[in-house]
Amino acid sequence: MAISVNNCSTLMICMILLLPALCYCSETYDSKATYYKTSDGKGTPTGACGYGEYGRYVNDGLVTAASWKLYKNGVGCGACYQVRCKDEALCSDTGVKVKVTDSGEGPGTDFIMSTDAFAKMAKHPKLAHMLFPKGVVDVDYKRVSCKYGNLIIKINEHSNYHGYLAILFLNNGGYADITAVEIYDAKTHKWIPMRRSYGAVFDLANPPTGILKLKIQIKEGETTKWVHSDKTVIPDYWKPGNTYETDVQIP
Repeated sequence: MAISVNNCSTLMICMILLLPALCYCSETYDSKATYYKTSDGKGTPTGACGYGEYGRYVNDGLVTAASWKLYKNGVGCGACYQVRCKDEALCSDTGVKVKVTDSGEGPGTDFIMSTDAFAKMAKHPKLAHMLFPKGVVDVDYKRVSCKYGNLIIKINEHSNYHGYLAILFLNNGGYADITAVEIYDAKTHKWIPMRRSYGAVFDLANPPTGILKLKIQIKEGETTKWVHSDKTVIPDYWKPGNTYETDVQIP
């Protein structure tokens, strides 16, 4: 079937407009990576993102502290990166997918990984012991998704029912950033912005009473949008430490 000149021009314009989106997920950068030690080789519960124990074991302990440019004052918490070591003799082509749970950097490094994550870059577990003595290795990296399930809302332990609410989100895929959160006040029929307190933690003094509806702003590549549903809620009589599963998935 023949394609008219007008249709062809339209097709070409669409392809040009789509190219940035198609290239975003494969954009790769050069950097360096090192590691930190824990007793079990996994993450630390005291990371700057505020994940606590979740920060130790999320992504099977394949976690990292990120440089300031990737941490982005907490916006980068939960981000997922595929990181590949450039030592062809020791390192695999696939590298390791790491999740950001902390902030930190050394000379020229964008990643300070858990030892499990650092070892995962090796071609074979038996070669990992040859990777550690290097201390710092050249890497390339790109933003990817770790592909989890439904987003989970956790009430931070410092919250106080009706006086102070602090929350963070678990189970986000890591390709999109969570940039803002708002709570709906049923009495005033207005959305109230929460403050990013630190890391991945958002808070609000004197929150509305009753069931709390949330909407979440995410940035995926160059696209920013709000996401919410009937299940993106915190029930009344919430308690510090409680978790609530939504039906929203963030890539």
